[in-house]
Amino acid sequence: MTDTPPENLELLYEGKAKKVYQTELPYEVLVWFKDDATAFNGAKKGQIHSKGLLNNAISSLFFELLDSRGVKSHYIRKVDDRSMLVKKLKIIQIEVVVRNIAAGSLSQRLGLPEGRVLAHPVVEFYYKDDSLGDPLINNSHISVLSLATPEDLKYLTEQSLLVNSILKEHLLARKIKLVDFKLEYGFSDKEILLGDEISPDTCRFWDYDTNEKLDKDRFRRDLGNVEEAYQQLYDRLKG
Repeated sequence: MTDTPPENLELLYEGKAKKVYQTELPYEVLVWFKDDATAFNGAKKGQIHSKGLLNNAISSLFFELLDSRGVKSHYIRKVDDRSMLVKKLKIIQIEVVVRNIAAGSLSQRLGLPEGRVLAHPVVEFYYKDDSLGDPLINNSHISVLSLATPEDLKYLTEQSLLVNSILKEHLLARKIKLVDFKLEYGFSDKEILLGDEISPDTCRFWDYDTNEKLDKDRFRRDLGNVEEAYQQLYDRLKG
């Protein structure tokens, strides 16, 4: 187990939940997962014991699943308990959110009761800018800000819906609902690849029978048993 970040690699970036290090190869970086937890754009902060280990393991499982189904990502391999090797990306400043069930900000904005199953998946775009609070944006905003071409935006939408379909099916077999999730993408040369992570930090997962939350909402809402929820999700994915 490696509970300390690598000392022999150059730190390129440190985010809320991860550190990114340059490897010996210019086109590969090491992502090291932290136990730090934040919510509400950093207004709430804390730590979740073993979160980094579990998010690394869960993300690795999901990336490997998606790779087996033809979805290209930055993922190369899991290196150790806390880190994965990935392709270096030029990140597109758009967060793509796919929603299957009303929860979180969608419930608040549209007045939908939490838990209502949507008639079809809803795709939303958010401007990836912490200083602005990652605001909701539309196609016109994306064009004005030159964040993506119409062709690239179409690809992001189609890929995100494909990811949704694959993950929903996989999770349903494990009695887990995929409520919603956030994806990030970036360019590797001229190719767009799925990046970041797919974990309880970036998705909402509910137990199929009880709607028990198995994600970071347990931290956001002070529900307790956060690590236990992450661990249960991992165990069910592995099981």
